[in-house]
Amino acid sequence: MAEGDRSTVEVAGRRLSLTNLDKVLYPQAAFTKGEVIDYYARIAPALVPHVRDRPASFVRYPDGVQRKGFFAKNAPRGTPQWVRTVRLPAPGSSKNREEVDYVVVDDLATLVWAANLAAIELHVPQWSVGPRGAVRAPDLLVVDLDPGAPAGILECAQVAQLVRECLAADGLTPVVKTSGSKGLQVYAPITPSSDRRTSDYAHDMAKALEKAHPGLVLSRMAKNLRDGKVFLDWSQNSAAKTTVAPYSLRARDQPWVSTPVTWDEVESARRAADLQFRAEDVLARVEQLGDLAAGMLEKGPPLP
Repeated sequence: MAEGDRSTVEVAGRRLSLTNLDKVLYPQAAFTKGEVIDYYARIAPALVPHVRDRPASFVRYPDGVQRKGFFAKNAPRGTPQWVRTVRLPAPGSSKNREEVDYVVVDDLATLVWAANLAAIELHVPQWSVGPRGAVRAPDLLVVDLDPGAPAGILECAQVAQLVRECLAADGLTPVVKTSGSKGLQVYAPITPSSDRRTSDYAHDMAKALEKAHPGLVLSRMAKNLRDGKVFLDWSQNSAAKTTVAPYSLRARDQPWVSTPVTWDEVESARRAADLQFRAEDVLARVEQLGDLAAGMLEKGPPLP
């Protein structure tokens, strides 16, 4: 049923009211809210397994990506009762909350509901929660590769291969994806371990790579040191931090997506466009190649 700028649809047995479907959220690409929702609905079989059981933070852009968005952790007023939420401590909350009711995107209907809120970006931690909301130890290790201009995604591709070698030498199985912006992110599934342990491991690796490749790799956070180098952000393993989920859209000029890629694609990249993918590209890739990030869902070995 459609009424004005509101449409009522059934998604996986849930009735949803979708609004402002013709509103342009990506002005330079003429990409509408309806297209955002359609993308998330179609990519859900690949995306949802990567966010299931993980408290989600949304970056919402109700006025489009060229206007200021906002980071949303707390479930908004009017959240349907069938949307799973989990109440967790919120240390350092900007709104002085002691606890936050996080949304957990466990299914297609919740994903479409979130997209209707103009939640363009989905971010999740490296840990998950149990059926009753108990916090589990991190089961993913992540290294976020952040280039400092004039370095870009091609330099990140060089460094990602170095990270891959380090992880593989320690018996881990790395998976790589684009950030959907200017960098790359390398993950590896691990036997659940404390965030302190995963952060220390990633930090030690970053320092070793900086020592071996001082002109290319940086392990320190100081922004004045980043020019022309790739910062290995080991701190993303902190339990308090999140990274953009696989297959999430990004709020850029174009509807770029944080896209899993093959290591062959990383190695053979010769221009930035080789590692940049729009929503329609990603849907075609998943149809052809399946979920290239499926390895992130496997049980991993213990950290050495």
